[in-house]
Amino acid sequence: MLILTALGALGGLTVVLALLLIIAYKKLQVKEDPRIDIVEEMLPHANCGACGYPGCRPFAEALVREEALPGKCTVSSDEGRQQIAAFLGVDVGASEKQVARLACGGGINVARNRARYQGLQSCEAASLVSGGGKECFWGCLGLGDCVDACDFDAIKLNAFHLPVINEDKCTACGDCVVACPKDLLSLHPVSHRLWINCKNLEAGDEILEECKVACTACGRCAMDAPDQMIVMKENLPVIDYRNYQDTTKPMERCPTGAIVYLHPQKGKITGPKARPVIRTSARTDAPT
Repeated sequence: MLILTALGALGGLTVVLALLLIIAYKKLQVKEDPRIDIVEEMLPHANCGACGYPGCRPFAEALVREEALPGKCTVSSDEGRQQIAAFLGVDVGASEKQVARLACGGGINVARNRARYQGLQSCEAASLVSGGGKECFWGCLGLGDCVDACDFDAIKLNAFHLPVINEDKCTACGDCVVACPKDLLSLHPVSHRLWINCKNLEAGDEILEECKVACTACGRCAMDAPDQMIVMKENLPVIDYRNYQDTTKPMERCPTGAIVYLHPQKGKITGPKARPVIRTSARTDAPT
């Protein structure tokens, strides 16, 4: 009898609590704006995060709340952004396209390896073995982790095992930045054309034995840059993009071509004083 009484009381309590939960749900539920679903369908469903939100759904919610503008979606087409703006009755919004940049020019034709890495073909794996086999500790290992990480087919390895970024396809999602164990990739507005193409922190011409296009910390670019646009930090020039001017003057006296201008059609351009790179095959002084 006691067992039946206990079961009855427990059952009754369960029913009461369930009813309370139903009432609370009905009273406290927040009705979602139906426009969110419509806007989400208009977005490209890339969930890349380039807009600053963790996915297309949170971005759609921000658009409907008028906390963001459609122009922040760099993956969508101009027509797609216009469609969202027209539906919500807002401006498209101007947002400069960002792209990934690689801070290394040390392909196998100019950079020397101190050892031949054998193992899993991954930059992350190779970097765990004494930093990888490259003579320059800071250089790109060229095994393509950034290529594998890119879901938009925006990165390819060239003939010298260096990543080449297609600005038109790049969405600035940042996956390649995370994938690079040498921290050589970063996101920049596409208008930032003057670029330090090296991350070597050693000073002096001795570094040229390791990589023919390395920065030797001569400081000429910093001296020639207008308005202190370039400063030397830890033997490496750093461009202060807050003072950025679209000029090639700082690269004109660079003897190695470590500072380049990223021309939208012609690609990387070096200054007239830079020694030309004529080797088209791997350096023959690499270990066997």
